[in-house]
Amino acid sequence: MDFEACRRAFQTRDARFDGRIFGAVKTTGIYCRPICPARTPKPQNMTFYPTAAAAQEAGYRPCLRCRPEASPDLGAWRGTSNTVSRALALIEAGAMDSGDVDALASRLGVGERQLRRLFRQHLGASPVSVAQTRRVLLAKQLIQETRLPMSEVALASGFGSVRRFNETFQQLFGRPPGELRRSRQAEIPAADGITVRLPYKPPYDWEAIIRFLTDRAIPGVERVEPGRYARTLAVDGATGVVIVTPRKDGALSAEIRFPKMNALPAVIARVRRVFDLSADPTLIGAHLSQDPALAPLIAARPGLRAPGAWDGFELAVRAILGQQITVTAARNLAAKLVERYGEPIENRAAADLGLTRVFPTPERLVGEDIAALGMPRARGAALEGLARTVAADRSIFTPRGDLRSAIDALKALPGVGEWTAQYIALRELREPDAFPQADIGLMRAMADENGVRPTADELLARSAAWTPWRAYAAQHLWAHDPGLTPAGAKSTPSKKDKPDDRQAA
Repeated sequence: MDFEACRRAFQTRDARFDGRIFGAVKTTGIYCRPICPARTPKPQNMTFYPTAAAAQEAGYRPCLRCRPEASPDLGAWRGTSNTVSRALALIEAGAMDSGDVDALASRLGVGERQLRRLFRQHLGASPVSVAQTRRVLLAKQLIQETRLPMSEVALASGFGSVRRFNETFQQLFGRPPGELRRSRQAEIPAADGITVRLPYKPPYDWEAIIRFLTDRAIPGVERVEPGRYARTLAVDGATGVVIVTPRKDGALSAEIRFPKMNALPAVIARVRRVFDLSADPTLIGAHLSQDPALAPLIAARPGLRAPGAWDGFELAVRAILGQQITVTAARNLAAKLVERYGEPIENRAAADLGLTRVFPTPERLVGEDIAALGMPRARGAALEGLARTVAADRSIFTPRGDLRSAIDALKALPGVGEWTAQYIALRELREPDAFPQADIGLMRAMADENGVRPTADELLARSAAWTPWRAYAAQHLWAHDPGLTPAGAKSTPSKKDKPDDRQAA
């Protein structure tokens, strides 16, 4: 945190630093984004923090003009501490709503003191402060961008009670939460459902990510159009619809229609994961561009993201369904699976979009003859075994202490080998360094001038220079040859991993 560099960023309102630093003003007790329109305070009155949580833990409150909750939630700390990255993913998914720091540390395979030390070192705040700041900023966003009653805002943002919600806002802002809404009443959009703005760090290649999702859309579950993505979703027993559209102000708009307000943080976390909104393309591109082979690819697609998955079990099922068959056949099988075992959804928005069911749960597939849908018996048995394993242990698709331990745990699943495990780690666990080195598409993309492809081991050695962003390097290599995006190429088979049609996954 170089003071002069931070001060210049605020003086020039440099948008490149938005989400990377926050400036706190000692005389007002407020912290702001670098792009805040307010007059820049005197240097002696300013202090800078790497995160909003650090500023809030130091006793500062969010600015009402630049709205820190509207800044990009960047993952710039990734690669510096992957443990912090994985912890933040778990916090965003609600790990601290029903647990404590010790439980969070145990899930990551580290000690509580070590986790607190890493958070202090990389984020300037404790895990508890990070979780609390996320709740406060989400609540503030819902107050100012929706017409939800305050009791529902409290529930939707993860507060345990309305009383605690009111006390927090009174203490932080010196006023009840209702006054924050009244002060911005004219700006609240009138919309059917809850619509939230989800910012990202530009540039953003919407066309690439929507094409990725189009290729994988399951009829009845998803509907994808050039300017809109919609799907059904189940969270904690509740079913609803999510509709995502691009905006022109460095953000996506997510319309969320769920009957249970307490599912909202989990739904937002999934949208952010699927559309990879925490990535910092400038940081990632600068690192990968040091390789002459990747530099022109990154220059051509500076906003390319690594799409995530809505659900780990769904992703694993898709990956196994897609083995050794065409994209269309795999999608048809997925549609049959959903039609036979998926729960029907009764939702007006779903009906208007032609969405009829949610993807089946693992419990629903246990004991079923899945092969009867029209696939080899071995594959049907692998899917049933996968469902049985996941039903017994839902934590299988959550981040672990390190990438290798996550891969080993995934490879223990029926029908999952090295390639599929790396693919699940990339899309579901959001491991930025996941890299399926045996992928023939990647090997073909890295062929020399004579067309000689590297072996899997040679490619793995070459990719060492791309760490910790190898997942993004893979995306650029796949995108370089449209025929080899996770689509038509096949991975090198292993004993458990048959060649996959990756578009079906």
